[in-house]
Amino acid sequence: MGRTPFIIFIILFNLLCPSFSLPLCTDSRAPIQQKSPLTFCPYNGTSCCNSTDDKQLQAQFNAMNITDPGCTSLVKSLLCAKCDKFSAELFRTNSVPRQLPILCNSSSSANSSQSSQSKNDFCSKVWTTCQNVSIIGSPFAASVKSNFTKLTDLWQSQTDFCNAFGGASGDGSVCFAGEPVALNTTTSPNPPGGLCLEKIGNGSYLNMVAHPDGSSRAFFSNQQGKIWLATIPEVDSGKLLELDEANPFLDLTDEVHFDTELGMMGIAFHPKFSQNGRFFASFNCDKQAWPGCGGRCSCNSDVDCDPSKLPSDSGSEPCQYQAVIAEFTVSGKASQPSEAKTANPKEVRRIFTMGLPFTAHHGGQILFGPTDGYLYFMMGDGGGIGDPYNFSQNKKSLLGKIIRLDVDSTPSEAEMTKLGLWGNYSIPKDNPYIEDKELQPEIWALGMRNPWRCSFDSSRPSYFMCADVGQDKFEEVNIISKGGNYGWRAYEGPYLYTPQKSPGGNTSISSINPIFPVMRYNHSDVNKNVGSASITGGYFYRSITDPCMHGRYLFADLYAGSMWAGTENPENSGIFNTTQISFNCAQKSPIDCTFVPGSSVPSLGYIFSYGEDNNKDMYVLVSSGVYRVVRPSRCKYACAKEDSSAVVDIPAGPAAASPPSAAIMLTGSYNNLVLIFLSFMLMLASWF
Repeated sequence: MGRTPFIIFIILFNLLCPSFSLPLCTDSRAPIQQKSPLTFCPYNGTSCCNSTDDKQLQAQFNAMNITDPGCTSLVKSLLCAKCDKFSAELFRTNSVPRQLPILCNSSSSANSSQSSQSKNDFCSKVWTTCQNVSIIGSPFAASVKSNFTKLTDLWQSQTDFCNAFGGASGDGSVCFAGEPVALNTTTSPNPPGGLCLEKIGNGSYLNMVAHPDGSSRAFFSNQQGKIWLATIPEVDSGKLLELDEANPFLDLTDEVHFDTELGMMGIAFHPKFSQNGRFFASFNCDKQAWPGCGGRCSCNSDVDCDPSKLPSDSGSEPCQYQAVIAEFTVSGKASQPSEAKTANPKEVRRIFTMGLPFTAHHGGQILFGPTDGYLYFMMGDGGGIGDPYNFSQNKKSLLGKIIRLDVDSTPSEAEMTKLGLWGNYSIPKDNPYIEDKELQPEIWALGMRNPWRCSFDSSRPSYFMCADVGQDKFEEVNIISKGGNYGWRAYEGPYLYTPQKSPGGNTSISSINPIFPVMRYNHSDVNKNVGSASITGGYFYRSITDPCMHGRYLFADLYAGSMWAGTENPENSGIFNTTQISFNCAQKSPIDCTFVPGSSVPSLGYIFSYGEDNNKDMYVLVSSGVYRVVRPSRCKYACAKEDSSAVVDIPAGPAAASPPSAAIMLTGSYNNLVLIFLSFMLMLASWF
């Protein structure tokens, strides 16, 4: 009962809050940094227009032949709004594309994220100035498909006109006031006191996915190839993660090849899983050990690569190991898919298979887009120091890319052959290859080294965050957008990168428009002696359990000594302040934490991933167990926003938790001992 009001609050909060947009262009691409100033539109620096767009807008404007100077200036600003870095929001619409941006009017929200310019009643200014001016090919008339040239020919009053074109700058949205959009600048928010964790499980997992039915259950998978269905205890209950280690939901260990950077790398459940029971696993296999593993090599003539010239890696042959996405379904024993406790181990179909040139840097995470329902596949550059074959920048290679697939449509044999597909999937019609004919059709974004843990913000799906592991000195977090090029290997983060070897050739710096990271840290920040680091991406924290962490993006370094919180400032700007944060283990943690010798810092081991449940509470998946973010006061961290009236007495340790049955066991290395002990006790009970 104690959690019910909080859950209701979260649901209402997400319903009331719109899907805020970040700087984004009308074609869903990120704005680019201009290499030379535009000559017509006053949008230099970061803009949604290039010189070609600028010339086209100027030609459209000149053809209008406007004679009134005041109206001339206003119409020019309206046309050039397409260059604004917030143009996707300015031209937002529910049906057909808008010809003109949403004009600010007097009803602008008092708590808008936009600066005071939005209080300008720009819509009435346009009406007053241009109402009787003839505009040939008027963009205003285009919205009603009319050939009239004057506003008064189309609308009877200013009210009618502003009902058609006006709009308020609401929370998280913007409107056009005659000049480039500017957001409110605020002082840097206070950093959080720290992250408080409780340990609820001992198992080591790579992935966590909340059950699509909205319950307190979640799926966990390990790198060896098993998936479990677990029940998550309520926050502050003192109870443990309920997970039957001996009975996995699915066991693919016979197919999965497990090694340091190989194994089951991702799991994803279809958005309609509760109705259709479909889910997907991303894993690596060895074609020498499993006949079902064969696939085409990613080093091939299409990408100017000869596999016979690739050196062996860790004793393996080139493309001996494959990256696989396979579809599965729940077993038929349950009446409803959401009730299923096990899955059918036989593949429904092979979605994707691609041979890997080396044994490292192949990401492997899969996610369904929350708004489009397509499957996103994160693929690294394939390995080798400095991406020697330049796969990441090669538009014909799928290495070093974010891939976007339609797994709901089955392609014909002709389509698979024509497009050179790597499996049984279709291409979403709005993938960026439509505009960039050089791109392979599967590619959504490029220029990645090894994307390790990506997530969509549950409150703002346009924020698609991906951490990318660096080479020598830099770790980064990027906001992924359609067709975005994130620089590797021409750049490592914001720094130019010079590879040691370049058998695959180099990419000219001038030929790309790299999108630089929004959050970052240097290797020397976490290891001054060696300089070794490896980023683990996380989530925007959307729970109210820790109100001082709400809205911040959390991420960490693999080696478990450092965590960061990224705070966007101004809001919805895509600009982040990053703060390294302390973390500690809560008093009365369900499982006692161990600590670094001579330190008060918990000994987590390796931080593999983060997770998020259906209540938006956040988890840290590490080599030593499963940790959950809890109230800061449990670690004596100060948070003025924490509701002291909601504090409950926490049962002390696992002894206070509900005793598990023989079938629902705690995770961890001691599971076998516990099983033996319980079996022995049951046997004794049967004797007496």
